[in-house]
Amino acid sequence: MSPVPKDTIVVGMSGGVDSSVAALLLLEQGWQVRGLFMKNWEEDDTDAYCSAAEDLADARAVAAHLGILLETVNFSAEYWDRVFSYFLAEYWAGRTPNPDVLCNREIKFRAFLDHALAGGAAGIATGHYARITHASDGWHLRRARDESKDQTYFLYQLDQTQLARSRFPLSGLTKSQVRARARAAGLPNHDRKDSTGICFIGERRFRAFLSRFLPARPGPIVTADNRQIGEHQGLMYYTLGQRHGLGLGGLAGGKEAPWFVIAKDLEHDRLIVAQEHDHPQLLSTGLSAARLHWVAGAPPNGDRFECAARIRHRQPLEPCEVQLLPQARCHVELARLQRAITPGQSVVFYLGEDCLGGAIIESAGAPAPGR
Repeated sequence: MSPVPKDTIVVGMSGGVDSSVAALLLLEQGWQVRGLFMKNWEEDDTDAYCSAAEDLADARAVAAHLGILLETVNFSAEYWDRVFSYFLAEYWAGRTPNPDVLCNREIKFRAFLDHALAGGAAGIATGHYARITHASDGWHLRRARDESKDQTYFLYQLDQTQLARSRFPLSGLTKSQVRARARAAGLPNHDRKDSTGICFIGERRFRAFLSRFLPARPGPIVTADNRQIGEHQGLMYYTLGQRHGLGLGGLAGGKEAPWFVIAKDLEHDRLIVAQEHDHPQLLSTGLSAARLHWVAGAPPNGDRFECAARIRHRQPLEPCEVQLLPQARCHVELARLQRAITPGQSVVFYLGEDCLGGAIIESAGAPAPGR
């Protein structure tokens, strides 16, 4: 593409309404705006589950409507190396990873950002619902105005350099306001439905997709008192608290109630289930986590502090105490019992409106050291 003016912002345009309105708002603010469509997954475009062609068509239609240039870049190799390989390794180890967290850090705010800066742009923008502010102590990642759409949980691994060059134009808007702006501006995708699920899986069955990369590894399904009642196809296909897809009916002489995954015994390859939504093995106030990351580059003062936390997206903030441990690890004690604290997922910390950072959950229920 041709050289860009120094006041150019490159918007990651997915074809969705959020990124489209982000581009619109930046134009209204006086920025030189260009769009970039990222292809992060190599898939046959004739695949019924692949929406890349439709997404690109929508992004092109919006760019034409706004009068901006749209570049397409294939980051699928970077995605495979930096995100998907980790995703597979975590599932093979029996954990439940969140690839969106790593995709943001490695693709949207690294590969995309590097590409835009190399082309002379001032920075990038996306349609995320989050806020970036600057103060004497650096850049802050803050919760969005629309709490129901806040996406800081998926952005907690961003650092100061990435925040300094990024913009979230939707930070002060609710989803209904974004829709209204798109409609008022006549954007061709103003009524497009929001995308859901993991980007490279789409609407297909998750187990069928995963089995293309991880072979089945059957083992027994057992009750909490060690009665075998079925067979699973591989522990990587199940997550804590899961109800559907177990293939279990009622037991002779037993109660008619749904079954839930309450534990995964990796050593003996057993899936442990119970007919109780809030089984004691699913409930805990404590968790241990590793690979700590702090948005500010360092944790709050002291090796023990109070804040709030989320263990999953859209969960209400929960008061907690964090104890820092050696080797970028921590123990978190939450104020109330939490259900299905899941290894591989993230615990994300907040202080007021600020997202402080987070870590990858290793286990639930372990007592804090020294307690």
